[in-house]
Parts: sequence; structure tokens; C-alpha cells
Amino acid sequence: MKFIPQTSRYLLEEEAKVEKCKQHFFMDRMLFDFSFLPKMAAENTNYTVGLQQLPSWSIYALEGGQHFMIYPLTMLVLGIVLYYPLLFCFCVLYMGSAYYAICKKLYDLPDDVQSERWTKPRKSITFISGVFGKILHGHEVCGVENLPEGPAILLYYHGALTVDYFLFVSRIYRLTGRFCCSVIDHFLFKMPGIQQYLRVNNCIHPTREECVEILKKGNLVGIAPGGLREQNYGDHTYKLIWGKRKGFAQVAIDAKVPIVPVFTQNIREAYRTYGHIRIMYWIYEKTRSFFFPIYGLIPVKLRTHIGKPIPYDPNITADELAEKARKGVEALRDKHQKVPGSILRALWERFEVHRKEE
Repeated sequence: MKFIPQTSRYLLEEEAKVEKCKQHFFMDRMLFDFSFLPKMAAENTNYTVGLQQLPSWSIYALEGGQHFMIYPLTMLVLGIVLYYPLLFCFCVLYMGSAYYAICKKLYDLPDDVQSERWTKPRKSITFISGVFGKILHGHEVCGVENLPEGPAILLYYHGALTVDYFLFVSRIYRLTGRFCCSVIDHFLFKMPGIQQYLRVNNCIHPTREECVEILKKGNLVGIAPGGLREQNYGDHTYKLIWGKRKGFAQVAIDAKVPIVPVFTQNIREAYRTYGHIRIMYWIYEKTRSFFFPIYGLIPVKLRTHIGKPIPYDPNITADELAEKARKGVEALRDKHQKVPGSILRALWERFEVHRKEE
């Protein structure tokens, strides 16, 4: 048996510890840094780590994993490019919902959003939205005098995004103190995290009977008969895509309230949908909650025009009233909107002087 001096044995043990630390350091580097793997695979598919041999299949797996994140990142970038205005709007909804939740917690606000204690947070949001509308679109509301003092249905054209309607409702609230109840698509109520914002801002998806009851309480109710279909299929010709929808007319008859046509000038120049191909139509018709790609946030001039009310007539049918309301919105469009719309012309209108009597 070979004799090893005490000092030499101590040095060998220290060298063994150093080698073990090197192995641990290299293994940690393998776990968090894969940049060296392609070079390893090119030089030796059976690269040896210390006393353990790394199998070639694991090298290929790790090398492929290095590039795996390219695909989800590509899809994320593609989604942002195709839907950036829509994503911006959802960010606004989430921030508004978070603000309301914080106010509710700090000031111990009641669950009843119709309480007077919710007035201050609601006014804060509408003030911020007004500033945003002025800066981005120079938004104006014309014809406020046409709003009845009592209940009414506000019938508006649905653009590629309803930013104009959001600004309109906020402006009416600041001018009159009345917050319009907005009928929106049921899809939005399935989005997590924005229910608080929808509740405080009186966004609803009621049945016909519930809508009648809301009107009988003296509220304004905003409805876009075209809905998501008009958002997707519409273009800069501003053709109304209502189909045979007449439920709003029957609600107006049952509640005995007038219908007020509303139209926003240049809304299709501020935000536009594209991708009008067969596969897009097929997906929408199958899901009824699919958004066509959108581009926008273009700082064109937006003016929301309020038309003369269509009074309640007990002798009119729902079909006749729906047709009358359609003509009312089309009359506002023909009077204030140049068709087809032009982005350059809409941008130039921000520098033009608009006379109120027009």
C-alpha cells in the first residue's frame, strides 16, 4: 500500500473540493444560460461535464428550447400590430376599473353604484376622458339642446371602435349631470377585471323588458343597432348595417319615449377595420364575438352630432319606427359627413373653424 504524506493528502482533498465547485458552477450555467449549447453540439455531441456525459438527445432538446420562445413572441408582436387600438382601449378599461376599486376601498363606497358617493370618482374619470378626447381628437358635441329632459333612446352609428360614444357619454354627464345607460355586447361582461368599470359607468346588457323598466325610471339609454357586425363590416362609406333589427323601436314604443339619432363625424377615419376576406367573415359568423384587425388612434377631428328627437307615436309600428330612426341617423350622416371619408381631410378639419349653427 502506497504511503501518502499528511500534507499531500490535504492538498488532494482541497483539489477535489475545487473540482466539485467547478462542476456545480458549470451545471448552474447550463440551467440558466443556453447560449453555449449550439457550439457544444457542433463540436461534440457527447460533451463531457466532469465525470458525467451529456447525451446527444438532451443537447438537441435544449438547443430547440432556446428558440422555442421565438414563436410566442412572434404571435404577441403580431397581435399588438393587428389590434393595438383595441388593446389600448382595454388598457383604459382596466385602469379605470382599478381606479374605481381603489376609491371603493379608500373611501368605503357602497356596492350601490347609483349612490351619490360615487359621483366624485365618476366625475374624475369623465374629466380625464374629456382631456384625452380634446388632445387626441379635438372632440366636440353639437346639438345638446336636442336632448330631451326626460327618458329617451340615443341611437348611434357604431364605428370601428366606440371611442366617440365613450367621449360623448362623458361629455353629456359633465354638461347635464345625466349618465347614459349603455347597452353593450355580452362579450365584454366575460372579460375579467373590468366589471367594476362597467357597473359604475352604467354599461348593461339587458333584456327588452329590463330596458323598458330602465327608461321608465327616467334614464337615457344608448343603443347601436349595428353592433359588432357594423363595427367589423363597416367602412369609410358609412353605410348603416342594421339588418332587420327593430327591437330598439319596440322598446321605445313600450316605454313611450322618443328616439334621438346620434352620429359622430370622421369616426371611420380615426379607427378603421381591415382584413375583409372570406375567412374573417366566416369566423365572425361562427363566433359572433370576433374583432376584425383595427388600426387607428389617428388624431382626426371628431364631432358628435345630436339630431332632432323622433317623438313617441302610439299609432306607429315597430317596423315603421325603425325605418324612421334609420333615416334620422342617415340624415345626420349626409349632412355632416363627406362620403367616402378621407383621413387627410379629417386631419385638416382640426384646423378649421366650425360654426355652431352649422
